[in-house]
Amino acid sequence: MALKATIYKANLQLADMDRQVYGDHGLTIARHPSETDERMMVRLLAFALNVPASNDHGALEFAKDLWDTDEPSLWRRDLTGQLEHWIDVGQPDDKRLMRASARAAQVSVFSFSASTPIWWSGIETRITRARNLSVWQLGAEQSQALASLAQRSMQLQVTVQDGAVWIGDTTRSIEVHPQRLYGNP
Repeated sequence: MALKATIYKANLQLADMDRQVYGDHGLTIARHPSETDERMMVRLLAFALNVPASNDHGALEFAKDLWDTDEPSLWRRDLTGQLEHWIDVGQPDDKRLMRASARAAQVSVFSFSASTPIWWSGIETRITRARNLSVWQLGAEQSQALASLAQRSMQLQVTVQDGAVWIGDTTRSIEVHPQRLYGNP
C-alpha cells in the first residue's frame, strides 16, 4: 500500500520590501512521504520569494515534482498556459535545468543542503547557456532552522528587506540570507 501525502496548511503574511510585494496567502501544501520538513519549508520560502504582486498574469502554484519528474517544485503559468517560471528545490542535474530553461521564461533553483558547494561545482560550467536561470543557496543551518517552524497548521509572517528574510510564527523568528550562486538579479 502506497503512503499518501500529508497535508499542511499555512497562512502566510508577506511583506517583501525588496520587490514591493505584500499580501496574505492561504496555502495548502501536500508533503510527499519522502519529503522532509526542511525541504517543505524551503518550498514555502521559495513561494514567498517568488509570488507575484498579483495573479493577473498567472498564479504561482505548488507542483508535483516528487510525484512527477516532468514538474518542478513550484511553477507559474500565464493565462494561456505558457510556462513563465519554473522553480526547483534541491540539487537538480544540469540536463533537467537546461530542459527547464528551454521550456520556461525564467528558472530558479533553491539549494539548501551542506553539499550544495559540491553539487554546484559539478554543474556550474555546464549551465552557462541558460541565461534565464538563477541559482540560490541557503545555508544548511538556516534551512534546518526553518524546519523547526513546520507544523500541520502554520501562521507565518515573512519579511524581506535588503536581501535578508525573516520568517516567524507566534513564538520564534528565523533569519535567512539566500546567496545567489548564478544568474542576474
